[in-house]
Amino acid sequence: MATQRKHLVKDFNPHITCYICKGYLIKPTTVTECLHTFCKTCIVQHFEDSNDCPRCGNQVHETNPLEMLRLDNTLEEIIFKLVPGLREHESPKADKPKVDEECDENEEDKDYHRSDPQIAICLDCLRNNGQSGDNVVKGLMKKFIRCSTRVTVGTIKKFLSLKLKLPSSYELDVLCNGEIMGKDHTMEFIYMTRWRLRGENFRCQNCSSSQVCSQDGTFYQSYPMVLQYRPRIDFG
Repeated sequence: MATQRKHLVKDFNPHITCYICKGYLIKPTTVTECLHTFCKTCIVQHFEDSNDCPRCGNQVHETNPLEMLRLDNTLEEIIFKLVPGLREHESPKADKPKVDEECDENEEDKDYHRSDPQIAICLDCLRNNGQSGDNVVKGLMKKFIRCSTRVTVGTIKKFLSLKLKLPSSYELDVLCNGEIMGKDHTMEFIYMTRWRLRGENFRCQNCSSSQVCSQDGTFYQSYPMVLQYRPRIDFG
């Protein structure tokens, strides 16, 4: 029977080392826009001078890239198990960037859903030819937003009314893939039941094809999720 090859820690180094400091990932932190992972301290310090990912060069956020960071606790545990003594070596340091200390002081009191999973959304104005109200409802100057997955359609409607300066009596419909969404639907519910399951929204990460490809690439969801809005239609 063939003997199983033993893997050395160095075999995993490309996956568990930081692109910035070249050391093992400490408090591995992933950039949600491009899914590249760095030491927490390294990437926070990098974002003090740049809004671009240090690995791929893509812009992470126009104004506050720190919002796009997520700790990867699972990867941290894997690294501690792979590298003997690393946990004991790092634990006494408690090396936290200053920016995090300031945020942690009032984290429980002023979270504002920032610890929730986030989702990017495109709010697109759906125009109906000749429909009354088209002249009132305009397209947003900035139609891309990021919010908690717990945000409801009702909150999105309030956001649109505020941004578009609509009268308090004016009502909107919010749609996903042509279907009107209920005001209590959360963004997570819509993504999982209306957006993620639509086959045309998927494409291959190897060749960007929306069809079956020969490269056996993983298919992923086109991003961001698109929600359309329009003046409410009374079907009564």
